[in-house]
Amino acid sequence: MTKFHSSNAHHRFNIRTMKTPTFGPFHIRKWFLQVEETLANEPGEPADGEPLYKYVIAAAIHNPFAGRFERDLGAFIGPSPSLGEEFGRRLREAAAGRSIQSYGKACLVGADGEYEHGNALLTSPAANPVRAAVGGGKAWVPSTGKRGGPGTAIDIPLAHKDALYVRSHYDTVTASFADAPNRDELLVIWAFATRGRLHARLGGLEASQIKGEDGLT
Repeated sequence: MTKFHSSNAHHRFNIRTMKTPTFGPFHIRKWFLQVEETLANEPGEPADGEPLYKYVIAAAIHNPFAGRFERDLGAFIGPSPSLGEEFGRRLREAAAGRSIQSYGKACLVGADGEYEHGNALLTSPAANPVRAAVGGGKAWVPSTGKRGGPGTAIDIPLAHKDALYVRSHYDTVTASFADAPNRDELLVIWAFATRGRLHARLGGLEASQIKGEDGLT
């Protein structure tokens, strides 16, 4: 397992560049929630079973490293588990008891930031609490990201949380955020789905056949 080291043992940000914290050591300006409920597929065929729910949860976070190069991102990574726990809590609230089968993650970094800054808040320390919230995902979490400004659309990949080879759950959800990220912000984004694609019929391993041992099958 990769270990992250920081010269700052207390994971404090540079006070000259950090805005007043609003969540632990992070300055979160705004939370976003997007919910989709799909009742029929593209040609209009009604769902083969339950509707497909997709949830996108995102946080607009001040980036204390914007506009400069910081070699050690440990101050960001260190407290990130609390961020993952909050994403998990918000997911449980939004899903209202519905079981989650798929997940994915992304970051959208403002123009003054570095793509690496967003990735720092998507690593295992932040992701593991989210896995716990969905029932302990075995599979790696599909991920993407880019730099952009307010209103930028981003496609977040989805795959089954316990077995990557389940083709029926390969999917995407698109999100955009009207006033984020600012140049000195980044968006941490998580996406979830309650089932695979409607009328998926491309063969391969089925969800009912998952062994749940290696994250693949």
